[in-house]
Amino acid sequence: MQTTSKPGGWRLRDVILLTLIGIFFGFIFWAWAFVYNAIAATPLKPFANDITIGAWLMAGPMAGFLLRKAGATTLGEVFAAVAEMAIGSQWGASTILSGIIQGIGSELGFAFTGYKAWNRFGLFLSTLTSTIVTFAWDLYANGYGSYHLGMLLTLLIIRFISIGFFCGILVDAITHLINKAGILK
Repeated sequence: MQTTSKPGGWRLRDVILLTLIGIFFGFIFWAWAFVYNAIAATPLKPFANDITIGAWLMAGPMAGFLLRKAGATTLGEVFAAVAEMAIGSQWGASTILSGIIQGIGSELGFAFTGYKAWNRFGLFLSTLTSTIVTFAWDLYANGYGSYHLGMLLTLLIIRFISIGFFCGILVDAITHLINKAGILK
C-alpha cells in the first residue's frame, strides 16, 4: 500500500484527503440511515443496529489505511459524523459522540500494532476493537444490558460480521483499487 506523505508528519494534502473522506462518508452515513430504518421497520428490528453498524464505521479505517498516521482513523470517523450531522442525521448531535466512540474503537486496532500493520492484520484488529468498543457503548447507552446472554452473543456476532465485512473486506478492496489506480501518488 502506498503512503500519501512522510511518516509522522501531517501535510496539507493529508488534511484535505481526510476532509474529503469525511464529507464523502458523511453522505454515505446519512443515506445508510434509510437502510437502518427499513430494517428497523421489520421483525429484524432488534438486530437493525448490529446489521448496519459496519457501514457507519468505514470512514475511520479508510482514512487510517490511506493516510497511515496515528489519529487519522479517529479523525476520519469524527469528520464523517460531523458531515452526517450537518446534512441532517436523524440522530442529531449525538452522531458526533457516536463518531468519536467508533473512531476510537477503530483506532485502537492500529494502535495495538504501533501503527505499523497497515495490512489485513491491522484491519482485523481494528474490526475486533471496533466491535468490542461499540458493543460496550451499546451495553451502557442503548439498553443492550437488558438482553439475555443468548441475544447479546447473537448481536455481538452479527456486529462483528457487519464490521468485518464493511471495515475489513470492503476497506481493503477499495484501498487496493485506489492504490492500483495510482490516485494518491
